[in-house]
Amino acid sequence: MALDEADHRLLVGTRSPPKLLVLDTDTGKTLASLDAPGDADDIFYDAEARRIYVSGGAGYIGVFEQKDTDHYKPLGEVSTAEGARTSLFVPETRKLYLAVPNYGAQQAEVRVYKAAHGG
Repeated sequence: MALDEADHRLLVGTRSPPKLLVLDTDTGKTLASLDAPGDADDIFYDAEARRIYVSGGAGYIGVFEQKDTDHYKPLGEVSTAEGARTSLFVPETRKLYLAVPNYGAQQAEVRVYKAAHGG
C-alpha cells in the first residue's frame, strides 16, 4: 500500500486478481481499479510526478498516472525480471531500486531505474 496523504487516497495492490485499487480515505469508496503487475509487492506514490509505481514478480513495473484526485490511467510497463518484486523508491533522487532474485540462470542484483519528472 501507499498513501497520497494530500489527496486522501490509499493505493492498494491486490494479487488475485492483480489490480491497483485507489480508495478515498474519507469515504472508503473505491475510485479506480486498474490492471497491475502480478505478484505485486511494493507500491509507491510519486507526488512530484503524480505517478504510481507497482513492482511485481510477473516481470515488470507498472507505471500509472494520476490525472486528478479521482482519475488514474496506466502509463506503461517497465520490463524487469521474473520474481523481481521488492523495491524502494527514493523521491529525493528520483530513483527506484529493484531487487532481482537469483532464479535459474538469472543472477541476483539490484537494478536502479530513474523516474521521469511529471508533465
